Amino acid sequence: MLRFMFVGDSMTIGSAGEHTWRLRMWQHLRSSLGDEGFAVVGPRLTLHDKSTGEPTSHAYAGGTDPAFPRNHLAGWGEGWLHMAPQIADAVRRDAPDVLLISLGLIDLGFYTNAEQTAENVRRFVAQARSADPHIRMVMLPVIPNVRARTDAPFAAEVARFNMLLAKAVADLDTGTSPLLLASSPPSYDIDADTYDGTHPNASGEHRLAGAFADAMHQAWGVGAPYATPHPPLINASAIG
Repeated sequence: MLRFMFVGDSMTIGSAGEHTWRLRMWQHLRSSLGDEGFAVVGPRLTLHDKSTGEPTSHAYAGGTDPAFPRNHLAGWGEGWLHMAPQIADAVRRDAPDVLLISLGLIDLGFYTNAEQTAENVRRFVAQARSADPHIRMVMLPVIPNVRARTDAPFAAEVARFNMLLAKAVADLDTGTSPLLLASSPPSYDIDADTYDGTHPNASGEHRLAGAFADAMHQAWGVGAPYATPHPPLINASAIG
């Protein structure tokens, strides 16, 4: 059984009334690996409550499968800077095999420049491996967002960081602890795939889940290609 942990910022934790891309990914894993083929782990369970500004909501969108495991390590306003000091304890606690990581926008927007953010990526990797030398990680670049559309210097920082992230993945990838850089979701449109220029709507959630799923299938033979809107439930397939 493969154990997955979602690591991310506001796009991953989601807010009250959302399904989140975590649900879409769980649906995909369930269809391609089967209920006995994987688990979702993590120390946190809640959504962000915009009315209080706290991660205290359990109000997922209507129709969310009660079997969906809410576990994650994601936080509104948290980035590589915040997760690097937390990841070792989370890995020791929940023993994930694979980290699915979507971070960076918050760092670049509020805390660190591209070079500093890339250093925190390397720190994160080292800390995760200190808890499990065999852990696998899939990282998503910073995806299109409304600030990058209107703020040219910020857009340049995003482009610079994404280049440094690719270099970090190439430098740090090992046979013992593989790292994988997912592709930015193809044709991601902030007008069609987000509800505010940053946070994914249903379409965007599927695109984010698909980026991770397709990367793992293509590079590691894990699961199947992502199907939209989501795949039907089928028997488990073998992990390559």
